[in-house]
Amino acid sequence: MPSIPHRLQPGNRGAGRPLAEPRTPPVPAARAVVDCGVYVGGVRQRDSNDFRRALRQVRESGEGFVWLGLHHPDERQMNDVAEVFGLHPLMVEDAVNAHQRPKLELYDDTVFLVLRTISYIDHESLEVANDIVETGEIMVLAGSDFVITVRHGDHTHLAGVRQRLERKPDQLGLGPAAVVHAVADRVVDSYLAVVSDMESDVDEIEERVFSAKHNDVDIDVVYSFKREVLELQRAVYPLGMPLARLSGNKSTLDAAPVRFESQAASANGKEIRRHFRDVADHLTHATDLIAEYDERLTTLLNAAATKVSIQQNTDMRKISSWAAIAAVPTAIAGIYGMNFDHMPELHWTYSYPVLLLIMVCICVLLWRTLRRNHWL
Repeated sequence: MPSIPHRLQPGNRGAGRPLAEPRTPPVPAARAVVDCGVYVGGVRQRDSNDFRRALRQVRESGEGFVWLGLHHPDERQMNDVAEVFGLHPLMVEDAVNAHQRPKLELYDDTVFLVLRTISYIDHESLEVANDIVETGEIMVLAGSDFVITVRHGDHTHLAGVRQRLERKPDQLGLGPAAVVHAVADRVVDSYLAVVSDMESDVDEIEERVFSAKHNDVDIDVVYSFKREVLELQRAVYPLGMPLARLSGNKSTLDAAPVRFESQAASANGKEIRRHFRDVADHLTHATDLIAEYDERLTTLLNAAATKVSIQQNTDMRKISSWAAIAAVPTAIAGIYGMNFDHMPELHWTYSYPVLLLIMVCICVLLWRTLRRNHWL
């Protein structure tokens, strides 16, 4: 006979209590790592997801930097990374929780840049397009010998950015600042792509509103696109100030961005600022197009509402016209339905067909009059 465990034997303390659920082991930080590499002189030295060993190699040699890519890390995983790289707790909190506005902040010698990513969602028609754009976030944490990219969302992958930079060792040799520029440039280029894709939708809405073929204007479609444009504004507009600081605008630049440049001379700092100014120009172009779409959709929304109001007035005129035509035979029939003994032509043999003819003639006359006045 099998023995009964001691904790379940009668009389023992805790008898009958349910066993404690086993704790789920924490997921290691390596599970959130997309890629990790050491770069010296713009050339990748090794392939490893062990960011601890990579950072130790860079700091022992005093050359190069570590580029660590993370995808949707949880709090425990991000804390492990923060312990190794010496990140501020507020940076960890923002990197885990996401839903941040685009911003640029300095924590000691580490720059924290938040970028909102957007992706265009293909749709078959305007009526079934509930969402036009999908948003995500990319956080970039850059120090003198490391850069960490944290991505939230399933679009705007950074693998292509890393591959393009690895094919340009001269640019990657500028250090972590080159990575920050490449990520910002990739995100802003996605803004331009989404704005370009939305142009055909805005043109189609405009054609529907002002086309004579579409009498029934669906205001919900116009409002839906207006809402998506507002979502674009919240993602794109706040990025202007961080890029202005990174590009070296004298009115907004402080000393923060200079600190995460590579160990090279200040001439490289000037070169990287030129790259950031190019990204800022692209962002300005995107914001101008978004502002244009917002203005056009506002005009279309007002025009659609006006067109609906006009259509309602037209429908009311038609209803009123047919009601007026129907009132004539109703009035005549009501008079002769009062059953008085002394009424004109009450006992005349031809009174019924004559009254019907009079009703028809009056109704036809009213119909022609209302038709000529464009009420029918």
